[in-house]
Amino acid sequence: MCAAINTSELRRLPPEPITSRRNPLVARFRALHQARGRREQGLLLLEGTHLLQELLRLKLQPQQVLATAAWLERHPELASALIQPVQPVGEAVLEAVATTEAPDGVVMSLAVSALPQASGSAGFVLALDQLQDPGNLGTLLRTALAAGVEQVWQAAGADPHQPKVLRASAGAALALPVAREPDRQALLQRLERARAAGQQLVATVVEPSAQPYWQLDWTRPTVLLLGNEGAGLHPELEALASHRVTIPHSSAVESLNVAVAAGPLLLERWRQAHSGSQGA
Repeated sequence: MCAAINTSELRRLPPEPITSRRNPLVARFRALHQARGRREQGLLLLEGTHLLQELLRLKLQPQQVLATAAWLERHPELASALIQPVQPVGEAVLEAVATTEAPDGVVMSLAVSALPQASGSAGFVLALDQLQDPGNLGTLLRTALAAGVEQVWQAAGADPHQPKVLRASAGAALALPVAREPDRQALLQRLERARAAGQQLVATVVEPSAQPYWQLDWTRPTVLLLGNEGAGLHPELEALASHRVTIPHSSAVESLNVAVAAGPLLLERWRQAHSGSQGA
């Protein structure tokens, strides 16, 4: 006679591999490529081993993980660190689910509610006005996290939860609280409250006569305002600023890319706080 099947042992068995691109799970993951799908499911799509490692480092658990057999062979330690069992999939299925041309073998979904939320006051804030390029936004989030930014306030623009932003941020978008306002007016109201509470609002301008950025006291409670790639900072936002700074550079170019310009501005606060010298 056959031995009785232990149901607890069955639950520990890995799921059967999915090899058909017509499987309903493929459609659900592919829907996460678009903002509407992310809103409807309350999930975002993460791709690649590095982002899974970042999730675990931040003590976040993905809702579901899809991986190829080859990936599972290479990363047994990551698979064992997950609460939910990994769903094995064929190479063609993973390619259908991923947004990259050459996925490294793993994709995952994460509940948006698991991400840190921007609420209350913060000593160092990055405010972005309708930034459009996902690569720029991801780079900015990564620099902001490195510089000690506590919150990001965003007026519309690129969705911080789209896969390209998440990849470009190298996981920083998972650690930074981001408040995405529906429009510029909502951001203006948030900035007005911050200024009334005593925070300095700093706008970057392309004016040789403006104060060089390193002469500002960045150690005070600060909100740095950065504008759209093409139009720059909107006049309403610039008018609200309490301070205006510039990044001196060669006249061979009119202005700097917003993600490039953010680097020295954001890191100047870190430099002043750790060197104890303003304008040195």
